[in-house]
Amino acid sequence: MEGFEQALAACLPVLERFVKFKISDRLDAEDLFQDCCVTAVQKRESLRDLSSLKPWLLRIAQNKCTDYYRAKAKQLELPIEELSESVASVGLYGRTVDTAVGETLDKLGDREKQILYLYYFKDLPQDQIAARLHLPLGTVKSRLHYAKKKFKESYLYTEHGKGGIMMKKLPTFLPEYTITATNKEPFPVRWEEIMGWFIVPRLGEKLSWAMYDWPERKRTELCELEVIGRAEVHGIEGVEIRSIETDPMDCNSAGGQQRVERRLIAQLTDTHCRLLAHSVTEDGIRRYSTFLDGDSFLNNWGFGENNCGNEVDLRPKGDIIRRGSEVTTANKQFLLDVVGRCTVTINGKSWDTVCVMDCNTYNNGVVSEQYLDKNGRTVLWRRFNCNDWQLETYGKPWTELLPDNERISVNGVTCVHWYDCITDYIL
Repeated sequence: MEGFEQALAACLPVLERFVKFKISDRLDAEDLFQDCCVTAVQKRESLRDLSSLKPWLLRIAQNKCTDYYRAKAKQLELPIEELSESVASVGLYGRTVDTAVGETLDKLGDREKQILYLYYFKDLPQDQIAARLHLPLGTVKSRLHYAKKKFKESYLYTEHGKGGIMMKKLPTFLPEYTITATNKEPFPVRWEEIMGWFIVPRLGEKLSWAMYDWPERKRTELCELEVIGRAEVHGIEGVEIRSIETDPMDCNSAGGQQRVERRLIAQLTDTHCRLLAHSVTEDGIRRYSTFLDGDSFLNNWGFGENNCGNEVDLRPKGDIIRRGSEVTTANKQFLLDVVGRCTVTINGKSWDTVCVMDCNTYNNGVVSEQYLDKNGRTVLWRRFNCNDWQLETYGKPWTELLPDNERISVNGVTCVHWYDCITDYIL
């Protein structure tokens, strides 16, 4: 069919997004996406009208996703007629309770899966399970007790609020990690997250992230975010995000509160991502700030000239150059640049990433490293303070406050590693 290849190329981003929405495992999603492309080329003669290419491709993808979950169901020994798609898939509006159960079961051994399935899914009493498995009743009881315990330990989600938001649990202590620089050229990446908040401002998005102080590596702040609807600020349309922060830093505590609920209005365009407004309740008063409030907003929530936001299509610009622990920057505002390519390994799991550095953007004397994978999602974020940052507040230079923490030099100024952030994306 004439024009098929060109039309297919134009539809590939939509097809890829669809598959990645449906398949939670990234490697499986990549394989299935490639399989969809091959099938589309092989079966293109069955497409009668090129204008119907997009729905035709999505039907191919839907069928392959169904086959994928059928195979998963067989591994779990679940009858396919009893397995709804929501049990084992990720929908546009996030993970369901059934999805969380399916993912947790997938982490257990076959014996635990089997006995939990018979007891909970088939609703069989323990004596019938014993007869079916040809085991003594006492053995069934002990296996069931152990399987329940393992399920509880492996369950990755917590539930909050009336809407039943499901969030993966972030660990109390930061897992061990390594960062290994590679000689490969940094890959271009589309980064649609809100700078500093890690969530993509798109309907249906949910995310939790946590902060970990060094050298203790203990979690100090937990933040759970959800995009809850469309919003408009001064005639500019975006989305509203609810953020619930537990044990926030003093500067984020809104009058010393240990649990802060704030709202953010954000906008994602083809070229930029930016915050439009912020609100938080303090002393019983809901306080609002928007992009029209000048420096009072920009210094805390904005980015870029006239709050244009951060660019979403990232590639090295040469504004920041890094060689090992030595960093040099251009003499300009809003320094954000790709400085290298690294393999980040956390808890034995590795990601191919680009390192994005931010120097003195929000606060003079603050530097960050952000490691983004090819999906444009944050794998690891690290904060450094210049040695004299807020010296009057903390009383000592950071080389004395945190003498054993890593150091880098930015334009000849020593900066000390303070804390890290990870999100439930990497779990």
